[in-house]
Amino acid sequence: MTDTVLETLMLPLDEGMLGLADGDKALFLRARMGRELRTIPAVALTCEQSFAPDRDALDQAGYNVVAETDETGFSLVLALPTRQRQESRALLARAVKKAAAGGIVLACAPNTEGAKTAEADLDALAGLTGKLSKNKCRVFWATVSPDMINTALLDEWLQLDAPRDILEGAYVSRPGIFAWDRIDAASKLLTDNLPETLAGKGADLGCGFGYLARAVLERAPGVAAMDLYEAEKRALDLAEQNLAAFKGKKVLNGIWSDVTKGIEGPYDFIVSNPPFHQTGKADRSDVGQAFIRTAASGLRSGGTFYMVANRHLPYEATLNDVFGVVEMIADEGGYKVIRAIKRKVK
Repeated sequence: MTDTVLETLMLPLDEGMLGLADGDKALFLRARMGRELRTIPAVALTCEQSFAPDRDALDQAGYNVVAETDETGFSLVLALPTRQRQESRALLARAVKKAAAGGIVLACAPNTEGAKTAEADLDALAGLTGKLSKNKCRVFWATVSPDMINTALLDEWLQLDAPRDILEGAYVSRPGIFAWDRIDAASKLLTDNLPETLAGKGADLGCGFGYLARAVLERAPGVAAMDLYEAEKRALDLAEQNLAAFKGKKVLNGIWSDVTKGIEGPYDFIVSNPPFHQTGKADRSDVGQAFIRTAASGLRSGGTFYMVANRHLPYEATLNDVFGVVEMIADEGGYKVIRAIKRKVK
C-alpha cells in the first residue's frame, strides 16, 4: 500500500529537483518505514524514531535507526511535522540544526494535519527554497544558509517540546505525547475505580508519562513491583522521572516496546488505557484489541485486568473471548471501565 505522505516527501528527490552526491549522508527525523524510502540509499540514511512500532519496522528493513542522535552536518534532513504545534516547530528547528551549511531540510505534511502552517514555519525559520503539492499533501524545503536562519526563532523553537513541570509541579511532561499537559479524563476515571487491594507484581500497558502507574503505587501499598510498557520512548523517560519517588521502595522496570507484540510476565494484575490512534486521526480499535489479548497472555491464572476506553470502542467481543469474567464497573462521561479476570487453569 502506498504511503502518500512518504511518496510526497520523496517527490523532489524522485523528480531530480534535489539529490544526494556520493558520500553525502541523510537524516530522517520521525522516520517511518515505507517502500518509498528506497529513493535514498539505506547506507546513507540515519533514521531517528522514538516510537517503537516504527522503530521496529525500520530496523527489520535493515535501516540504521536510533532513538535520538547527537550527530550534525547532514546534507539532507527529512522531517514529518506532527499536528501538535509545539512539537512540530521543535522538529523543524531540530532539522535545521542538524543540517550542514548548504544542506537541505525537506518536510512534508498532509493538508488536513497542518501542512500550510508547517510550511510557513519552515519559511520563517530558514527561508523556503521550494515546494510542491501532491496526494493532498505539501512537501517543502529550505537550503540551510547561516545568513538566512532566524537564530532567535531557532533557539526559541528548539525548546518548545522540552520536558517541563505541569500541574503545579506534580508531574514532568512535554508537548507531543498523549494528553501531555493534563490528567486524561479516562485515566482519572480508571484510577477512581481501582481497588486498594491490588497486590504483587503488576504492569501498566501504555504508561504515558506515568500517571496511572503512580496512582496504583500511591493507592495500593501491597503492590511490590510494576513493569511500565510504553511505545513512545519520550513518554517512558518521563514516566521514570515521575515515579522516581518509588525507586528503592518498589521494583520498577521501564520497557520501551510495542505492547501488541507481547509482554513479559506473569503478572498479578495489569492496568491500561489503551491507545486507539497511531498515525492519522482514524480510530484504531484493533490496537486496543491487541492490548487486550496481550494483557490476557501476560496475566497469571486468576489475574485481573483493569482497563478504560471510550464507550463506543468495540472491545467487548475480544474481552469475552480471552477472559473468563468480564464486567463493566463504571460508565461515565463517555468512558467505560472494565474489570476482566483470566480463567483459572483447572
